[in-house]
Amino acid sequence: MEWKRELNIFFWMLLIFLGIFYMPAGTETFNNAVSEAFTLLKWYAREHVLLCLIPAFFIAGVIAVFISQGTIARYLGPTATKWKAYLMASVSGTILAVCSCTILPLFASIHKRGAGLGPAIAFLYSGPAINILAIILTARILGFELGVARIIGAVVFSVIIGLIMAFIFRKEEKKRAEEQAGFALPSTVKPIWQIIYLFISLVFILVFANWGNPGTESGLMYLIWFYKWKITAFFGLALAGALIIFLKISWWKIFLGTSAVIITAIIFPSSPEIPFVIAIAALSILIMITPGEAKEWLGETWFFTKQILPLLAAGVLVAGFLLGTPNGAGIIPEHYISSLVGGNSLAANFFASIFGAFMYFATLTEIPIIQGLLANGMGKGPALTLLLAGPALSLPNMLVIRSVIGNKKTLAYIILVIIMATISGMIYGSL
Repeated sequence: MEWKRELNIFFWMLLIFLGIFYMPAGTETFNNAVSEAFTLLKWYAREHVLLCLIPAFFIAGVIAVFISQGTIARYLGPTATKWKAYLMASVSGTILAVCSCTILPLFASIHKRGAGLGPAIAFLYSGPAINILAIILTARILGFELGVARIIGAVVFSVIIGLIMAFIFRKEEKKRAEEQAGFALPSTVKPIWQIIYLFISLVFILVFANWGNPGTESGLMYLIWFYKWKITAFFGLALAGALIIFLKISWWKIFLGTSAVIITAIIFPSSPEIPFVIAIAALSILIMITPGEAKEWLGETWFFTKQILPLLAAGVLVAGFLLGTPNGAGIIPEHYISSLVGGNSLAANFFASIFGAFMYFATLTEIPIIQGLLANGMGKGPALTLLLAGPALSLPNMLVIRSVIGNKKTLAYIILVIIMATISGMIYGSL
């Protein structure tokens, strides 16, 4: 009714007015929180969007265009064999060095192409928590037991959360299964090896471009980090070959684009991000001017970019304002957080799960944060709780998940993550 609509408008206007009226602008705490919000957003734009999200958007575009709906429905859809679907979804994140935001384009893409809600949620939850480098650093810095507990908790609870979500929304899943019943397996328009070649090239570019310093100057992980841009360049050349073989782009066009990247790398040897930008620009231009599936790939990549990136930016800004950054406090005082996660009580674990669910953690940053909290009295139970809730969820990704699966499913997912993370912390803390 018209009066309800007007009443709703009035309510929001009143709420905004009261917020502005009582805003503590000018106080040191408020000004610091605003500064931290934009500091986090600036860091996110410089360090995370370019190396993490943009490759992830291109990977999501590959899934949407080149991997058929029938294939995803067969392996991850509502009609798929459950144990295979959940096993694949819960462990596939091990090769992706991604955080709760970077996993979103991949989640949105497989869900859009027909993945069942349960396996898609299992992938969304476990992906950021079980990448290999994060597990190794957790075990090395926070202790072997906590590293093992993180692996077990992430995999087991991803399956449990996925199963519960599928059960709660089983009517909708049944309807999707009926709609997918007529999907045929893909015809061999493109050889499967070509699709895998293209997909793996992009995935390895994403993984090695974001390979973090393991904190030691020896071992395989350090060696990979030391040569990570050379390894990334190698897979960039592999991608160039995929464009020629798979998308039939003229070799001389690929040569021009590759030459521009190499020349830029020679001119700026200490700034690898610059040739990385040139490589992204060259890839975008090449597939934009190539008709057919190549242009469609760019279109799907742009679809996920415009759907996800603005919501992530807004979420990062709000998270920075409320909770600050690793180097500064937000509007919520830090000592409140430290005091509330001490010991292994139910309240400490529950608060750790709430804090982790709303705080934004980039890949691997949760480890030094938890290390600092442990030094200030945080219990081991809440530490595991934060490890399971933090990387798997954040305020920015809540906004994006809502745009993909709707309000009810998003709320159910958030509640389940908080509950499961709390339970895991309680169990681990009591051992």
